[in-house]
Amino acid sequence: MKDKNFQERYQAWLEKRKNFKDISRPSYRTISGIEIKDIYTPKDIENLNYLEDLGFPGEYPYTRGVYYNMYRGKIWTMRMFAGFGRARDTNERFKFLIKQGQTGLSTAFDMPTLMGYDSDDPRAEGEIGREGVAIDTLADFEVLFDGINLGEVSTSFTINAPAIFIYALYVALAEKQGVPLEKIRGTLQNDILKEYHAQNEFIFPPEPSIKLIVDIMEFSSQYTPKFNTISVSGYHIREAGSTAVQELAFTLADGFAYVEAGIRRGLDVDSFAPRISFFFNSHIDFFEEIAKFRAARRIWAREMKNRYKAKNPQSLMLRFHTQTAGCSLTAQQPLNNIIRTTIEALAAVLGGTQSLHTNSYDEALQLPSEEAVTIALRTQQIIAYETGVINTIDPLAGSYFVEALTNEIERQAYNYFEKILEMGNGSFLDGVINAVYNGYIKKEIADAAYEFQKRVEEKDFIIVGVNEFVDENETIEPPKFKIDPKIEIEQKEFLKHIKETRDNLLVKQKLEALKLAAIRGDNLVPYVIDAVKVYASEQEIMETLKSVYGTFKEVVVI
Repeated sequence: MKDKNFQERYQAWLEKRKNFKDISRPSYRTISGIEIKDIYTPKDIENLNYLEDLGFPGEYPYTRGVYYNMYRGKIWTMRMFAGFGRARDTNERFKFLIKQGQTGLSTAFDMPTLMGYDSDDPRAEGEIGREGVAIDTLADFEVLFDGINLGEVSTSFTINAPAIFIYALYVALAEKQGVPLEKIRGTLQNDILKEYHAQNEFIFPPEPSIKLIVDIMEFSSQYTPKFNTISVSGYHIREAGSTAVQELAFTLADGFAYVEAGIRRGLDVDSFAPRISFFFNSHIDFFEEIAKFRAARRIWAREMKNRYKAKNPQSLMLRFHTQTAGCSLTAQQPLNNIIRTTIEALAAVLGGTQSLHTNSYDEALQLPSEEAVTIALRTQQIIAYETGVINTIDPLAGSYFVEALTNEIERQAYNYFEKILEMGNGSFLDGVINAVYNGYIKKEIADAAYEFQKRVEEKDFIIVGVNEFVDENETIEPPKFKIDPKIEIEQKEFLKHIKETRDNLLVKQKLEALKLAAIRGDNLVPYVIDAVKVYASEQEIMETLKSVYGTFKEVVVI
């Protein structure tokens, strides 16, 4: 169609459109606040260069997917998050999920483990095994993976400040099982920067924390080449209340910061960048989430190629895991959460995710029951095998709306990049660290959370069952799943037995060697592996590092 004819027809349509009134609502905008036009046309993407902005799947800039055949070659990994109680309890849940068809393991840890405390520490009381599995020593890992060959399974670990400890346990256990290290596969979250922004599960200050991350990247590039050493996590940023744009911008800024940290160590960017992966939230605004994922791939590829001069195509590929939005789940009318999770999972698939966790409908009330987690897994399987959405790659490409929204999200993300780079005098690493100390990113997230809550209270955004379509007679009775209090006692007794029967003199020697290595600035991974092999506990290792690195206090923003 000629441009003149298009303009004439478009103007004529606009005149007719004025005669049709929209339903009464405050605004038409995404959950993140991006204004949405009533219609999108070729004019909204007239500057789109197909080869530079979209390209083909498996090729730069990877907007349409990181693999040539995407789900025709391999359906995304169905990786359900699991962890509670003692190691043997989670081991049973792992085996249950594998039996139901799960294709990858994902491990949740309890709060003491996340914060570097042993189960026998007074600060751990009441929290042992409550929201994840309790892990104190290598003995727990031996039970956690009993009957599971580490050479045959991919395992994800949601751990950050003590990530070096968990990684060392996995390496040590692989060696005990006789599995060559070059064969072990999995992902270590290991993203400490987002902890300072959003989740607050940090131990050390930013500088030594990033040093530990680079230690793992350096060690793994040599010995565990199939292991993703860091999963840069926007999920927690979004759960803290950020917009989709903020999730994208702050997550990629953190990713670029880790790249710069590796380069400053003297590492070749292509030696570690291929094993950096990402972890995103899939929220309820369907098209905004799809556009976010596509923009993320394009930005990462462009910056890795142009800013960091990466040569290996795998360094340019943004591979990511997705979890449906926990913050979108409601305690009211919990069965509605099944529908929310389905829509969010479909957005992740149409956005090209590599692995996916679907939340259980009862998670706003408790740890997931077996019934609820089975429904969540079946949701993925129905999407994969019944809907037909995997038949073609990136089926929404070329949509005027999707491409325009992708461009707008990217544009707004770069506005944040400019601010962060300004704080760091042109460096993402320095900019993000400065943003940790001055609270910039934290405040941006807090402000966004406040604005969204106002929208909910003013009914500018409807949440079914919460601020509209409320059931006053509702009775909430999901299947009960509770942690037995005796788990805490048993875990403490197990740890006590380990500490009494191990060679404590050898443990002391290994911890002292670790401390001296930290003072020298050595790569600490080999020293932590040596310590866990003699059953040094997590807290003993973390306290050793605290004596050298100190601790970090939360930045309060107003």
